[in-house]
Amino acid sequence: MYTTKPTKQRKMLYQATHHVRYRFFAAPLSPELKASRGTNALPVRSGDTVRIMRGDHKGFEGKITDINRKKYRIYVEGLTREKVDGTTVFVPIHPSKVMLTNLNLDDKWRKKILERKKKAREGVEEVPKKPPKKIVEAKKKAIAEKRPEKKPKMRKKITAKKTKEEKAKEKTEEAEKEEKPKTKKTRAKRKTVEKTEGGT
Repeated sequence: MYTTKPTKQRKMLYQATHHVRYRFFAAPLSPELKASRGTNALPVRSGDTVRIMRGDHKGFEGKITDINRKKYRIYVEGLTREKVDGTTVFVPIHPSKVMLTNLNLDDKWRKKILERKKKAREGVEEVPKKPPKKIVEAKKKAIAEKRPEKKPKMRKKITAKKTKEEKAKEKTEEAEKEEKPKTKKTRAKRKTVEKTEGGT
């Protein structure tokens, strides 16, 4: 599980199992080894020759004598310091601060790992060849012939849909218009009609 919390990162590092810790011991290979082995990095082992690339002992080269997976440190032959009481002890170094200059290939499994990595790298580097220009041009012509000419589409006017009630109203209005318009009565006629109504 991937997490960005520093506390969980440290917990995963210090509680990692033995086979997972092995991966944290990877160190970069020298340019010569990279070219010959076809890989960039490999976990260090006792018997490998390394060159220290960082710290006070930068440039020192020697064989790895011991590996401490619990503390994530390696010990190089000849790299010691003197304690106050006069005894000499190995200086612990983190594997990421060294570069592999020579590999210990006594283990057949390690040889197989290197072969597998080299094959994988070669497979990635192989790029498929481009087809000749004539074939590409013929394909383009065939595609151009198949494509029909597109006619410009006419845009339809978007009209809001009318409800049933609105349609019924329109129909009644049209029916009223079709009927004959009523003749308007003049003022004189209106007065005569009012008199006749008042007299009767």
